[in-house]
Amino acid sequence: MTEARNRVLIVDDEVFFLEAIDEILVSAGFETLKVEDGESALDAVTDPTVGVVVLDVRLPDMDGIQVLASIREMRPELSVIMLSASTDQEIVLEALRLGACDYLAKPLHDEELSLAVGRALDAFEANSERRRLRGRIDRLVTGMDRLSQLVRLAAPEERVAVLRQGVVDAASVVFQASRVSLMLADAGAEWLSVVATRGIEVDLETLSSRKIGEGASGICFQEGNVLCVADVEEDPRFSGRGPGEYESGSFAIVPLVCLGVPVGVLCLTESADPEGLSIQEGNVLRLLGMQVSEFLAADPEIDSLLQAASVMSAEGISGVEDLVSDVDAELARAVCEAIAAEVEPERVLGRSLEAVAKLLSAAPVSLFLLSNDRASLELEAEADGGVVGDRATLPVDRGWAGLVVATGQLVATEDAAADDRFDADVDTPSDGFVRPCLCVPIKLRGKVVGVLRVFLEEGRCASPRSAEVLCAAFSAAVRNTFLYRSLLESIEEVADARRQARS
Repeated sequence: MTEARNRVLIVDDEVFFLEAIDEILVSAGFETLKVEDGESALDAVTDPTVGVVVLDVRLPDMDGIQVLASIREMRPELSVIMLSASTDQEIVLEALRLGACDYLAKPLHDEELSLAVGRALDAFEANSERRRLRGRIDRLVTGMDRLSQLVRLAAPEERVAVLRQGVVDAASVVFQASRVSLMLADAGAEWLSVVATRGIEVDLETLSSRKIGEGASGICFQEGNVLCVADVEEDPRFSGRGPGEYESGSFAIVPLVCLGVPVGVLCLTESADPEGLSIQEGNVLRLLGMQVSEFLAADPEIDSLLQAASVMSAEGISGVEDLVSDVDAELARAVCEAIAAEVEPERVLGRSLEAVAKLLSAAPVSLFLLSNDRASLELEAEADGGVVGDRATLPVDRGWAGLVVATGQLVATEDAAADDRFDADVDTPSDGFVRPCLCVPIKLRGKVVGVLRVFLEEGRCASPRSAEVLCAAFSAAVRNTFLYRSLLESIEEVADARRQARS
């Protein structure tokens, strides 16, 4: 289906030029709107479908410059092309200073006009896309901040209900979706049940559960990927389900993964933004899912699910106790709360590392990420506790960190000097003093992308379970960080892709 483009408003009091311009643009495939004076032009630009204005500098009731200035005040995002006679150059220069994107001299050349309008429309739509995505990110940041405050202020007995309702309310605002539901898995990870809704005026008990692996929500949970459906009737995965199964033809479902384990899904539909739940929004939807998942780590049902599924098992570790200790549970909650409370990557990682340093009485606690050529580990963030900082870089072929990168397994030692793998030039902080150390792999999609180093006080050690918690929690934090950065960098790419799709 071809996506509709914004309209072009033509403003010229000379009927000959007005009709000629309209004919040229319509022939080139543009949708147009025509007016003959400044007042009518200002009325017309209030139409949100107008994206470009072709404006003559001389009008009967208002000066073209006045009209341009008013348009810039009313809708500064519009692309305005000025039309002028050869004697109007000073006026044209003033128009360009006021923000006109281009000007064309009369008499007009057909191809030149079409190309200029095409460029202007592309620029308008690209800028609109950037503003829309940035606005959604801003709403996400604001929504997560508000959710954090609501949970902190809630009475203990109300905290779970406030958290769940806050999640669906925040998702509704971010994506302008009038109907949102939060579904969590049972301890056996067999069924998904609705635990909170917005815009669905029925008792939760009356909503049927969904079997994992079946239906849209069950498929999303099982596959772990954001599911965006533009039209359920045309999607072969959900055909034959009969009318009334979905209230809207389009919807999105976001998987929720806490500490590396699927725990539920977030379902959104009936968005006021026609493109709000489209596949182009996949990155923002994933970012929403990550933020929500970290909040849900504080939900008792999620904690129960994590324990029942043995979710803290890290690769390479065996013989670990079945239940999470109080210390390790507190560590998981502290790291998740730190991640959930921030969105900016530097603050996410910094606050998370500080939480670990405080709970484990450790310093420094440092996160290293592999360089682009995978030739070294570069310090990304650290919490020095006011004691000592870590090294700026680490080799990937020496010491404990190199072993972690090579094997994907963690390394923990109480007596570093007695460990044959110990390398004093690598396995110590910047001051060179030997300390008990924990090196944890950071993984994305099963591949090691970094190492978390935790230097402990003399005589102290971290449990294998603590290492597992750190592995899962910081892998999620790094994934969140990478996504946030790539999302901001890809806004222009998204806009370019949309323009190419329309052409």
